Amino acid sequence: MATRLSQYRTVSPALVEQRSAPRHRILVSRATVRKQGNAAVEATLGDLSVYGCRLACASEHPEGERLWLRLQGGLPIAATVVWNDGDNIGCRFDAPIERSLMRSLTLVIC
Repeated sequence: MATRLSQYRTVSPALVEQRSAPRHRILVSRATVRKQGNAAVEATLGDLSVYGCRLACASEHPEGERLWLRLQGGLPIAATVVWNDGDNIGCRFDAPIERSLMRSLTLVIC
């Protein structure tokens, strides 16, 4: 029989990675983020996968917001904010980025 206290036990992080692709360390950390109709804002790229990234930026970006990212002076990448913890945002790209771009930005060979 369960006790009432069992419903308040602490929960640890998941032991299994739930991302669809691994995140990689990056060589460049500068990026720009632009909302539709707004000017670009500087951001710091935390990590990257072919499907998304983690960014730190000063402007507010709620979950579900659509934006454009520009990494290392490349073409803009359409993305959607999937989480926001106050300091960082997690973005999912509309389409996976090219492996050649991924190779040029990371420390691993894809």
